[in-house]
Amino acid sequence: MADLSERNTLNLNPEIGRSVVTGGFATNVHDVGSGAPVLLIHGSGPGVSAWANWRLLMPMLAQTRRVIAPDMRGFGFTERPANPADANAYTMATWVQQAVDVLDALQIEQADVVGNSFGGALTLALAIKHPQRVRRLVLMGSVGVPFAITPGLDAVWGYTPSITQMRELLDIFAFSRALVTDELAQLRYQASIQPGFQESFAAMFPAPRQRWVDAMASPEAAIRALPHETLVVHGREDRVIPLANSVTLSQWIARAQLHVFGQCGHWTQIEHAARFATLVENFLAEADTPRG
Repeated sequence: MADLSERNTLNLNPEIGRSVVTGGFATNVHDVGSGAPVLLIHGSGPGVSAWANWRLLMPMLAQTRRVIAPDMRGFGFTERPANPADANAYTMATWVQQAVDVLDALQIEQADVVGNSFGGALTLALAIKHPQRVRRLVLMGSVGVPFAITPGLDAVWGYTPSITQMRELLDIFAFSRALVTDELAQLRYQASIQPGFQESFAAMFPAPRQRWVDAMASPEAAIRALPHETLVVHGREDRVIPLANSVTLSQWIARAQLHVFGQCGHWTQIEHAARFATLVENFLAEADTPRG
């Protein structure tokens, strides 16, 4: 990670932001805009990074607030363990602590948190363990409650690098065929084979994979006890995470509202980028001005 800042300065890779120390390793973080802080936590697809996940949302939210988007450990350009295949390095407790360490490093006492898929499970766990660090929650296509693993998620977590497999995953992720191009498949395949990426990814989710769904679930009682205003978002045609997850979350969280996008797969933030950004901005803006 020693050359991260230099590469960022030279703009050689838009996926690289700034480096902050989080515990015993360096986290790659995008820190843009100003105003009330919002922490964006990405999903767990192969080759994913904060920038790949949130590249359309970040500039829109940054018009009104400070956007913080880290690469969680094992993903993107955050420093990996000495042995990237060490499965013990990738636990919900580790990721929650990393998220807290990011906030601490940037001197942010409290932030809104937006979590996508795996990031939704992490957002729930963060809010349960450190409720005072979270203002409002947005859970998009979220894991975090019990469900039987879908064939789509099993395929995502079981990815082995090839352009053919990446193209098949894009077909699973997106409802719109217009998004699934050979160029995108090539780009995401190249992202997945960068040094250390596949070693970490394979270590996180080895078969049988239902156990990783179970490990990401927070206790029902703890979710029901969350006091936070919560926006739950899902794509109706999501083949990776079932819509029933978000229905459950909207029922368990007392101060929740549910928004379902039709003709949308697992990529709400990409397939309906402008609508999603407006929905999130309006929801977060409610908390910016105290009610009289």
